[in-house]
Formats: sequence, C-alpha cells, structure tokens
Amino acid sequence: MTSSIRSHDGRVALVTGDAQGIGRAIALALAERGARVIVTDLQLPLETVKTIGATAHALALDVTEEEQWQSAARKAGEIGEVDIVVNNAGYFPNRSIDELDLATWRKTMATNLDSHFLSAKYFLPAMRKKKWGRFVGISSNMVGLAIPGMSHYIATKMGIIGFMRGLANDVANDGITANAVLPGLINTQATAPQTEEQKRDTWTQQAIKRLGEPEDVTGAVLFLTSDDAAFITGQAVVVDGGQYRIG
Repeated sequence: MTSSIRSHDGRVALVTGDAQGIGRAIALALAERGARVIVTDLQLPLETVKTIGATAHALALDVTEEEQWQSAARKAGEIGEVDIVVNNAGYFPNRSIDELDLATWRKTMATNLDSHFLSAKYFLPAMRKKKWGRFVGISSNMVGLAIPGMSHYIATKMGIIGFMRGLANDVANDGITANAVLPGLINTQATAPQTEEQKRDTWTQQAIKRLGEPEDVTGAVLFLTSDDAAFITGQAVVVDGGQYRIG
C-alpha cells in the first residue's frame, strides 16, 4: 500500500474492532499514511494484516477485559510505543426498555465505554513520556436521533463523548488530544440486516442521499490523529452525510 501523503510516518496506531467494517477501513487508512498499525479484534484480524502487509501486527483483544488491555500494552511495546489509539469496537443489540436486561446493559457498557477508560489507563504513560498522543473514540450520530430500542447503546455513545472531553482536560499539557467521531448509518455487516426501505428512510434525512461507506469515516480519524489537529481536542465530529443537524 502506498500513498503520496505520509502524514503518519513514524507513528504506531492501535485500532480495535478491525476485522471488518469501519475498524478495518481505519486501520488500512492509517497504514496508507505511513503508520505501523496494531489491529485487534476478538479473533486475530489476519485478513486485515494480510491486506496491509509488513507494517501491520495482529492482536486478539477482548476490550471488556482489563487483563487483556494490560497484555496488549505490553505486547504493543515490543512493536513500538503506541502514539494513537482508535477505539472502534462496539456492541449494539436492539432492545426496548421492557426487554432490556442487566446482563445486556452491562455488556454494552463494558464493550462500548469501559474500553475507552482501559485504553487510556494502559497507553497514556508512554504517550506522556513522548509528549505526543491521540485518542479517538468512535461514537455514533444516534445520540441525536429518535431511534427506539437503543437506550443502552445511546447511553454509551454519549458517554464516549463525555469521556473524551474529560480526558482532553487531563492530558492537554502532555501534547495529547482526545476526540470523538460520530458516524451515521454505514454500509457494514452490522447494517446489512436492514431492508432497503429502512436504509432509504435514513437517506431521506441526510443532505447526501446515499448510505455511508466505511472509508467515509476515515478522513475525520486521519485528521484528528495527525499533527494538523494539534489544537483540536475534546470535540465530537459528526460524519453522517448531514443527518444530525445542530439547532
């Protein structure tokens, strides 16, 4: 993979949930810009590594388990101190409040929100030594939409925005930034079960009348993890074709 823009040369990036979809697209884009990428998923994302080539490394990581984050940080250190963490792994079962049980609530919280705290806990020390670092949390534009059955999911995605804003305050003096990216409906395996009618219902609310592709999300992530975004932190960047409009 080659690119004329090497904005991430010398950087090491860890991305969660890269076996497919948005996470895979982010990993490929970072590698194309020159980063060495540590790709992680519940199962080793070997296809993503194969596509990227020699600059990629695969780790199995259950983002809900602190011991696995600790192990990932140790193994990543053998590759190179991590400069960039993109938390993309997510869990999003549709459950009405009447159907929602505590086990589902807790798994959603652990997968979608605990993972951000744990990544900061184990990767901040190395970033602080270098006085440079980037955290990007993949949230969702669903935080501003009226979609039933997703109270637990929306709670975590709002939580990501809040955590990034709080983290930004704690690490600003160390040359580290923390931001959230909020994708809209993206063409992935997760959205495949939706009917064409359901997808069109979403498009009619967007300024850009098409389903988003995983590659549409990468531009915001590449920018926020570059030197160009050094003065941008604690922000929530919406990438949804103009569906979620403030005001």
